[in-house]
Amino acid sequence: MRIEHLGHACLRVSHDGTSLLLDPGTFSAGLADRLDEEPLAAVLVTHAHPDHLDPALVPRLVEVAPGALHAEAGAADVARDAGAEVHVLQPGTTVTVGPFEVEVVGGQHAVIHPDVPRVGNVGLLLRAGGTTLFHPGDAYDTVPDGVDVLAFALNAPWARVAETVDFVRAVGARVSVPVHDALLAPDRREVYLGHVRRLGRSDVHDPAADGVLDA
Repeated sequence: MRIEHLGHACLRVSHDGTSLLLDPGTFSAGLADRLDEEPLAAVLVTHAHPDHLDPALVPRLVEVAPGALHAEAGAADVARDAGAEVHVLQPGTTVTVGPFEVEVVGGQHAVIHPDVPRVGNVGLLLRAGGTTLFHPGDAYDTVPDGVDVLAFALNAPWARVAETVDFVRAVGARVSVPVHDALLAPDRREVYLGHVRRLGRSDVHDPAADGVLDA
């Protein structure tokens, strides 16, 4: 399984000639220009916040992956408003795309503040070629077994470093990949990442320094 970070929470995941795009949001700079690099079998969206689904990008996603947009219910509404046909990702279900089995878990976004209404959020377990990747979206309340690679939020309004470290420990993945990092200055992200490296009990593969991950 090849895992490429395309900015913030967005990943392109490929195996055996099939590529999936996860969470193409507003903070993924230059993403629109990279969508033609390889064919997309599916686009998967964890929730409706624009840093995970850019409404302005939806027509382009439909163009490059017609009929292949799968999104959490709230995100599906956003995509439909932008003119897309969408398959809703329901927790407890599984979607098969080529060699990938995608298990949908979770249900709600993490609490930002008690006065901020919570939206829906799904986590995505992608399995192919004997490797399991977990992209939790914006929540730490689902801790699945058997995860080989974890994409974890390096920085977010809803997360403290202590919570991030405890989540990385609880999942216990062989490799952990920091995403959700667009709010950090590039030369300051090590302040957060260093805590996970020292305390997370997982090998950290940082796309900013280490490039594409072959897992």
